[in-house]
Amino acid sequence: MNTKVLKKLGKNIKRYRLDSGLTQEALAQKVRKHQTYIGKLETGKCSPSIKTLFAISRALRIKLSNVFDFD
Repeated sequence: MNTKVLKKLGKNIKRYRLDSGLTQEALAQKVRKHQTYIGKLETGKCSPSIKTLFAISRALRIKLSNVFDFD
């Protein structure tokens, strides 16, 4: 996946995580991933699977499409 897209995706995940009042650790627990993985996602250093993105959107109580809103 394009690095610019991954960075935008990560930025959106971080924004919604902060809006939800969750730490990276708390989100990681909810989606059964390691805290460092969430950090890498938020900085665009790794490419998540659709399954992981779905789990994150559920944990943050947002639509999956929201993480792809790059406007």
